Amino acid sequence: MSDVQNARPAPPGENKMGVQPIAPLLLGMALPMMMSMLVQALYNVVDSIYVSRLSEAALTAVSLAFPVQNLMIAVGVGTGVGVNALLSRSLGEKNYEQANRAAGSGLFLALCSMVAFVLFGVFFSGAFFRSQTADPEILAGGTAYTFIVCAFSQGLFVQVMLEKLLASTGRTLYSMLLQMAGALTNIVLDPILIFGLLGMPKMGVAGAAVATVIGQWVAMALGLWFNQTRNPDITLSLHSLKPHAETIRRIYAVGLPSIAMQSIGSVMVFCMNRILMAFTSTAAAVFGVYFKLQSFIFMPVFGLNNGMVPIISYNYGARQPRRVMKTMWLSMAYATGIMVAGFALFQLAPGPLLSLFDASPEMLEIGSHALRRISLSFLLAGACIIAGSVFQALGKGMLSLWVSVGRQLLALVPLAWLFSLSGRLDLVWFAFPCAELVSLALSALFLRRVYRRIIAPMFEPEG
Repeated sequence: MSDVQNARPAPPGENKMGVQPIAPLLLGMALPMMMSMLVQALYNVVDSIYVSRLSEAALTAVSLAFPVQNLMIAVGVGTGVGVNALLSRSLGEKNYEQANRAAGSGLFLALCSMVAFVLFGVFFSGAFFRSQTADPEILAGGTAYTFIVCAFSQGLFVQVMLEKLLASTGRTLYSMLLQMAGALTNIVLDPILIFGLLGMPKMGVAGAAVATVIGQWVAMALGLWFNQTRNPDITLSLHSLKPHAETIRRIYAVGLPSIAMQSIGSVMVFCMNRILMAFTSTAAAVFGVYFKLQSFIFMPVFGLNNGMVPIISYNYGARQPRRVMKTMWLSMAYATGIMVAGFALFQLAPGPLLSLFDASPEMLEIGSHALRRISLSFLLAGACIIAGSVFQALGKGMLSLWVSVGRQLLALVPLAWLFSLSGRLDLVWFAFPCAELVSLALSALFLRRVYRRIIAPMFEPEG
């Protein structure tokens, strides 16, 4: 019997993730998240453009702060992924007490993460930048930026967790609205605070940090309101913030691999920049521009992931393997379509894309080769990204971590270094599609194991 035939009107208290036909359910949950991710990608680019108008040193200061910001996002989002998977699975099992414990423990962990980064910002921002540069302008701007985004990171960590709680219960529209509210607030405030418009003092790089923090706090406030008034599946209160050891263990069983995966990206970027700087600083600049541009392709796929994970987790908990499998295959098809479109864009229009960043003739030449070669990996990346999120949704986050380590640290960086020994920069970019082949092979191997050990047994009658 088809999934559509099995679908039925939801009885009172039944979550839509267990009864609605998969295709419209997935699109309904994923599209709002994809839109919000596109806004996030736009914010990243616009923020860099504004700061670059101050000076190259200002842009460098913000760029050098990236590892800290990326680590903050990795901890916040990774913990949220663990909460997302556990909470959705608990709802599928009709274990509402566990769902509330997951929500409360998640907010507790968000606050603990915030405390750690507040302490870093207050005591170590200056030392962090002095370890990278002695330039007084970069040092002053970067220290101020890092201090502000860390010392006032409450908005970031709580916002991310509240957004995941909404996504976990299928309310991705509200997740989209709070993300967009934060990003748009940031975009509007950036020029006002950076350049001192509308009577505000000119704050420079510090203004970019303040705009970021205000946007995060706006999103946090909206997230609190949505969860209190629009999310009846969970109950939040001060009492619910009490930590529960077993719940935290289950959250981090999925969340720690996700944190590690995103942190690995920072290591990879550092190593690649070292390899590219041996050729020319322009090559490293091209690599940075690529990361800005590729976010417009990858962010919608990550939004699709955010819509897919709670559906798979819920139906895994409800022991509906056909819905699990159909969700996975549809997600892979949609993700591959997005990545093919990105591949076509990078192949056909690398020059106009690079010109958005006022590229010099040398950057245009190097960048055109780079974008065309790196984008070959897009053709395989969609399925790999979805596979990694399937592992997380089924509580096997370590498999996602091994794929990420294999791709970025065991394949991409060593291959790039080997290709660099030829003295030809254009060969270095081929490390990306080669590494994606490794990722695809590992993903397929692990998917087969997960299917045989977790999904296939659910097809067998109980008893």
